[in-house]
Parts: sequence; structure tokens; C-alpha cells
Amino acid sequence: MNLRAQNWHAPGTPAEWFKRICSVLNLAVISVTCIIVISEFRFDWCERLVGNYLSFTNDTRPENGAIWDVGRHMVNALQSLDQMALARESAGRTVRTADSFSDLAAKLGPGEWATLDKARFRQLYLYLPPYRRRHVVDPVRLVWLLNGGVTDRIFCEGRMGGIKIFFIDTRNRVVQQVDLDLQTLGNNGSHAVIPGTLENAPEFFGRIYPASLFFTAVSRLPGDMRADLILDTENLLSEKGLLGRVGVGNSAQDGFIRLGFEFHHLGESRVVEVKAREWAVWQLTLVLREDG
Repeated sequence: MNLRAQNWHAPGTPAEWFKRICSVLNLAVISVTCIIVISEFRFDWCERLVGNYLSFTNDTRPENGAIWDVGRHMVNALQSLDQMALARESAGRTVRTADSFSDLAAKLGPGEWATLDKARFRQLYLYLPPYRRRHVVDPVRLVWLLNGGVTDRIFCEGRMGGIKIFFIDTRNRVVQQVDLDLQTLGNNGSHAVIPGTLENAPEFFGRIYPASLFFTAVSRLPGDMRADLILDTENLLSEKGLLGRVGVGNSAQDGFIRLGFEFHHLGESRVVEVKAREWAVWQLTLVLREDG
């Protein structure tokens, strides 16, 4: 049994080798192979078969270069995603390092977006002086937006000269939009310095009072009214020189009236104009008329 298996797998004589080579199966395989090769050289049927297959499947195959275009688009898409990730990281860093809304608006370029969480927005808002906060968002409205469960997230978008702030709810709807200018954030238009005297400003004509008379009248007003009369004393305290006269504007705009404070220093005069609440100015005017 072992001998037969050994003879079958490993013939030991040339005769055995010849019988194995000239077996019916080997001759059939060799004949079929020769027929295929000769017919291919004679009739080119392999090329025709491949050509017919390619022609039949031509509509389902991509156009020339389409695969390369797909790869190129994928590379561009990955690069764009990397750029977006870097831009988002940069915007997040800007939000974290901003000291105020003015700083945020200065650092955030036009068209750049950043996410503000409620805590960060609250910090930036509270950094503002009290008299400027109401010009960003109405305080009562802001309490509801931040603590009433209405706002899901807050976005800010940089623009030329300022920023836009969007309060978004859970349905991705804008429930509040705030548009802030750098100039408004800087001084809120609350003061201006004009060289010269009060006579150079027609709005104060006929309503110019000595400083002593003006402040005597102010002292007679209630405390809350005085707070609305001069919203920001920092601009006046920073001025050098002697305060001589005060002018009261004769027209109101957006609920405010201009007051002009005339300072004299080193032979020069300058007028510092500040905003005052309209209703407080009218009360002050009544007192000035009584004292006058």
C-alpha cells in the first residue's frame, strides 16, 4: 500500500515519467491550450471580447480623469476642513482672551464666527459700565434670554467696524440680534470734545448757565435723576482746567439731550459734550428757570 502510493507520487523510471506526461488528461489540456492560443492569433477573439465588454459597460464607468477629480476634490475637502477647524480654534481663542466687546470686535475679522457661551457673554456684558449696558440689550430682556431657557447658544459674527451677536433657540431660530459698532462700544457716542466756547454750538444758544448755578440746580434734583442727568462723569473728571459754564441743548434725539461743559486751560477753551436723559434735563431746566 505504501509502495503504490510512493510510485504514484514519485515515479522512479523514465518510462513512468513518459506515461505520466502522455496521459489523456495532460494531452487534452495541452491540445485545448494550443487551440486557444492559435485561434487567438488567427481571429483576435480575446481582444474583441474585451472590447465588446468595455463597450457594453461604458455608460456605467466614470469618464476619463473622473477618478482623479474625485481624489483631488477629496484632498481639497480635507484641506478645507482643516482650515475650518483652525479658524474655529482661533475664534474660540479670541473669545476666551477678549477683555470686552470692543476687544472681541477688534480681534474678530469680518465674516468670522465664534461661539459665546452664556457665562462668557454675561462676563463681557457686566464688564460694560452700567450706562452702556442698556444700549447692548435691554436688561430685562437679557435676564429672560439668559435665564429663561429661551436661548440654546449664542453666536457672534465679525463685520467691518463691529460685531453682530445672535441668540439662537433650540429650533435654530434667531430670537434676538444685537448689532454693535466699535465706535459705540468705545464711547457709545456719549461725549465729544470741541475746541472753542459754547457760543460756537448753536444748540446751546440762549441756554448757557454759569457752572455754579448749574450744579446748584443739579444738587436740588433727586439722586436717581442726577444719575440719569450725567451718565458718565469719567470724561468730565479727566479734563484739565477750570469749568466755567454749562450749556443745555435745545433738542432731543433718541431720548437724550446734549449738555456742554466749557473748560478753560492755559488760555484755551474747549467744550466737552455729554449725553443726558431727556426727562432729567427737562426737570433740571425747570429748576434753572426758578433759580434764574
